[in-house]
Amino acid sequence: MKLRASVFCLYLLLVLTCLMSGQGREPYPKAATDNRIHPKKAFAPPPRNVPFKDPDFGSAMVRATDEATNYLFPGTSLLTDGSGEQNFWSADSKKFYVMGYGGRDFAFAFDPATMKVSSLPNAAKGQGLLLPLRPGATFSFRNPDLIFGTHPHEPLAVVSYRFSTNTLSTIVDTRTCGVQPPLGTGPRVRSDDDVSLSLDDSRVSISEGGPEGDKHMFVIVYDKRLGCRWYNTQTGQIGGQWGATGWANVSTPYLIHHAYLSRSGQYVLIMASGGITGWYVWHLDTLQLDSCEIGSGKQCGGYKVIGYNSIVNGSAILGDMQVAKRSLSDLTQVIQLVWPVAFRWGVTQHFSWTNVTATDSVPVCLSTYEYEDNQAEMIEPYQGEIDCVETDGLQSTVWRFAHNRATFVEGVFHSQPLGSVSRDGRFFAFQSNWDEQLGYLSNGEPRADVWIVKLE
Repeated sequence: MKLRASVFCLYLLLVLTCLMSGQGREPYPKAATDNRIHPKKAFAPPPRNVPFKDPDFGSAMVRATDEATNYLFPGTSLLTDGSGEQNFWSADSKKFYVMGYGGRDFAFAFDPATMKVSSLPNAAKGQGLLLPLRPGATFSFRNPDLIFGTHPHEPLAVVSYRFSTNTLSTIVDTRTCGVQPPLGTGPRVRSDDDVSLSLDDSRVSISEGGPEGDKHMFVIVYDKRLGCRWYNTQTGQIGGQWGATGWANVSTPYLIHHAYLSRSGQYVLIMASGGITGWYVWHLDTLQLDSCEIGSGKQCGGYKVIGYNSIVNGSAILGDMQVAKRSLSDLTQVIQLVWPVAFRWGVTQHFSWTNVTATDSVPVCLSTYEYEDNQAEMIEPYQGEIDCVETDGLQSTVWRFAHNRATFVEGVFHSQPLGSVSRDGRFFAFQSNWDEQLGYLSNGEPRADVWIVKLE
C-alpha cells in the first residue's frame, strides 16, 4: 500500500512539474528569461562567417553576409523577408537564402554544428547560389531539397526549384484555374511575393491579378490532389474545383496587401490594402470570411503571423510587449501570452512562426525595435532584441537571446530587424545595420546585412 502511495505521489509530482514548466521540455534552457533591462554594449561588427558571442546575452551568432555577398550589385544591403511568413530555412536547417538588391535571392549552405556559412553546389566558390526565382520564395516544410516561388518570366505560375538537380518544375499555372474574370496576360497582370505552403506541402497559395503589390484582387489556393480554389476580393465571387462556390459573406470590395495560407491548409489570412484597416480570415472550404477590424475591440492591430490553426499578433492595446494568440476558427477568443504587460509605448514586434507544429504550441519568435529612440539606449525590457515567446498559455515565458542592433531610420524599410526562425526553432536569421556600422548606400541610407543567432 505504501509503495502504491509513493508511486502515486511521484506521478503527481511529475504531472505538476510538467504543468509548471509551461512548454514541457524546456526549449531554450540557456536563454535569459528575466524582465530586466539589459544594457547594450558597444560592439563593432565582426567579419562575415566568423562565429561570435552576443556580448549582452551570450548567444552564439554569425554574420552571414557582407558588402560583397551580392556580387551583382556590390556594396548593397542583404535582407530577410519582410513578412515573417516565408520559410527562409530548409527543413533540415542546412540551407537558407537572403534577398539582395535587384530582386535577386542568394542561397547558402549552413552547418548547424559550427554555424559556418558556405557555398552550395552549382554556385561559384565563396558565393551564394543565385536562385532562378522572384522575391518571395519559401522553402518546403518537408523536403530540404525543394524551394517554391514564382519565375521571373512567368509570374503567374508557381514553381519549385530542386537544388540537387538545379531544375525548375511548374506546380500550377494559375491562368488555368478558371478565375472570373479571367486573369489575362501582360505586365499589368502579375502575382505578389507571398507564396505560402501548408505544413505538408500539399497546398500552396498566392495573391495576384493586379500590376503590383497592394493592387491584387485574387487569392488562389492550389491543392495538388483537388485542384484550384479562388476568391475575387473585388466582386466577392468564390469558385474553383472544390469547396463551396458562390459569393463571400463580405460584400465590400477591397484589394489585397498580402495573403498567407495557414499551415493546416484550412484558412487564408488576407490583409487588405486600399485604406481598409484590418484583415480577414477565409475559411477555405466555405464562403465565410471573418473580419478583424483595427479599433473594433478584438485586438487586431500590430504585425501578425499565421500558425497551423492559430494566429499571433502584437495587438498593443495595453502596451509594447502585449502578444495575442487566437484560433483562426474564432477570432474573438484572445489569449494573452505575455504578462504583466509593459505599459510604455514605442517598441514594435515582428514575428516568425515557421517552426510551428499542428498543436500551435511551440514558441513564436520575434524581433523588436524602437521607433522613437533609435535604440541608442536600452530604456525598457525586450527593446531591440531577438526573443521567443511561450504560446501554450500555461506560463508567460519570454526567452531572450541577443540585441539585434538595428537602428531604425524613418522611411527605410530595411532598417527594421525583420527575421525568420528555422524549421527546428534553433536559429533565427535577421537583418540589421548593426548600429549603422556597416557603411552607407549611395542614397545615404545605412547598409544592412543578414545575421544568424543560435536559439538555445
